[in-house]
Formats: sequence, C-alpha cells, structure tokens
Amino acid sequence: MENIRVWDLPLRLFHWLLAAAVATAFISGHLGGNVMEWHGRIGLFILGLIVFRLIWGFVGSTHARFASFFPSAARIHAYLDGRWQEPGHNPLGALSVFALLGLLAIQAATGLCANDDIAFQGPLYPLVGSTWSGRLTGLHELVGNGLMALVALHVAAIAFYARVKKINLVRPMLTGTVPASELAGARQAQGGGLFSFLIAAALAGAVVWFIGGGHLALWLAPPPPPIATTPAW
Repeated sequence: MENIRVWDLPLRLFHWLLAAAVATAFISGHLGGNVMEWHGRIGLFILGLIVFRLIWGFVGSTHARFASFFPSAARIHAYLDGRWQEPGHNPLGALSVFALLGLLAIQAATGLCANDDIAFQGPLYPLVGSTWSGRLTGLHELVGNGLMALVALHVAAIAFYARVKKINLVRPMLTGTVPASELAGARQAQGGGLFSFLIAAALAGAVVWFIGGGHLALWLAPPPPPIATTPAW
C-alpha cells in the first residue's frame, strides 16, 4: 500500500526531543538543589528547539509550515462541519500547537531571568535584577503549571482519537507517513531539505550560544559609571 509523506524527519526529531526535554525540565525543576544547574541547561535546550521550530515553520516541508495549518476561522468551521480532509495538523490540533509553542516561549524567556534564591540564576538575571527576577520566577512557575495542563490535554486528545475515532496520531509522528487510503487525494510533503535544516539548526544554536553564554546580558548591560577623578592640585 502506498504511503503519503506527511512529517519530515527534522519535525519528528523536534517533537520527540521536545517531549523528553519538557518532561526532564519538569522533574528537575521540582527536585531543585544541585539539579537546578541541569534544569537551566535543559531550559536552554528547549529554547533552541523553539527557535528551530519557529524557523522550520517557514523553511520546513509542506505540512510543517505554519501557513499550511494556521487555524483560520474558515478552516476551523470546515473541520467542525466534517469537511476537513487535509493531511497534517487539523485546525483544533493547530490551536494546540500554537498554544504549546507560545507557553513554551514564555516559559523559556522567564526561566532565563529566574533564580532559586540559593545558587541558580538564569543568564539574563543581571539584566532584570533581584526584584524583577523574583516576579518572573513566580510567573515561570505559574506558566509551568499551565503548560503541564495543556500537555495533559494534548495527550488526552491523542487517546481520544485513537480510541473513539480510530485514528493513530502517534504512528505518523514516528514513521513520517500515513497510508494513502486514509488521505485520498492528499499530496506528498515537499521541501525541508538538508540545507534548510542546517540553516535552522545553526541559527537555533547561535541563539542559545548568544543568550546562554551571557553574551546578550553583556551586550545589553548598561555602561559602568565614569571613574571619579581627583583634581591634580
């Protein structure tokens, strides 16, 4: 039976690496203590994954591009009417994708400025200071709870599709393909080649290096006050 290529390899790697990283960040954040150093590293890794996905949403293969599944009102209406037959994310799934990316971006940004009042400080802590870092740390924890709720809803939706609609959403994210019989008339995903992947990965790595290495904080830091000079008399 002919299969239709839906998800490219970079997108599938992003998906499973992100799932593992978020789970590890959640556990390490609750363990605290010396593990917080690793929590920060995992947060930077998640930041890199988010940047990669944002770029891949423009240069990736057909169904990885945001334009192909942006949840417009017309697409949502077509899906609710049972007229949606496109491969890739359906409009409700697309809402979940954008919500997850948005919350993860906020979580990563606040984590860069957070601290644990003991030994851990995010790489952007010097820019915001103690007061704002405390506020952003609280927001980081609050968004983390919302993120876990959204992840639970995401998993529940996958289980619902598998059990009620008899549609396996996990298998295509592993193999990248679906049987042609399930998507009559659908076209193979195009684009998202090696060159696009290298560009997206390089830019994501550069962002992590620039922010995580303290270069952004150093670049944005206010200049030191001028050294007072004593009159020579």
